[in-house]
Amino acid sequence: MNKGDLVNAVAEKAGMSKAQATKAVNAVFDSIAEALKKGDKAAFIGFGTFYVSKRSARKGVNPRTKEVITIPARNQVKFKAGKGLNDSVN
Repeated sequence: MNKGDLVNAVAEKAGMSKAQATKAVNAVFDSIAEALKKGDKAAFIGFGTFYVSKRSARKGVNPRTKEVITIPARNQVKFKAGKGLNDSVN
């Protein structure tokens, strides 16, 4: 499923136009992104939790030149599926 498929599914299930569904889906994605930028978690009971994990700088090797390089520190978004989502898939 991609974003367009999600918009179509929301429009159909909620009984709204595709334009309204697009605004709703974009608002949800934007709200999750804003919460993560602030360092908060975005937890949805029964679905899962989005959170930010900090990765420290580390050494790596360029496979082409075998040169040792430093990979910079960064924040990484992670998702942990909730019980309801796991149960529905299994």
